[in-house]
Amino acid sequence: MAKREEVTADPPIVVIDLDTRPPPLAAVRHRIAECLACLPSRQLHAVLLIATELMTNAYEHAWFPCQIRLWRFPQANLVRVEVDDVSPYPPVPGRSRLEETRGHGLRLVEHFATSWGMVRRSIGKTVWAHVSLPE
Repeated sequence: MAKREEVTADPPIVVIDLDTRPPPLAAVRHRIAECLACLPSRQLHAVLLIATELMTNAYEHAWFPCQIRLWRFPQANLVRVEVDDVSPYPPVPGRSRLEETRGHGLRLVEHFATSWGMVRRSIGKTVWAHVSLPE
């Protein structure tokens, strides 16, 4: 996990405000897929998996998420996924407080993301991941 990564001032292409109840993940994935339909299939599926895992982790391990955002940076051949939550605790790959057989979501993020990390905020944190696009 990278220590700190800042975002440019470009507006995100997807912003979904989240509340205390998890939204239908299929609907969130569908909205993201519509906005990123021009991506190659492999990268689109990586973005969808990462967005789902980060959002699910926020619901299961933090108190609740606040927002999910995605950016596409064509000049950098990169997609960035961010999920905010109000928990101050950093994500830990391979560990779950819920069940012994759980805790593998961040391992998937590590595998499919070019890089990922966390930025602390005044209340909570933002967990982010990058997916590289072909040139």
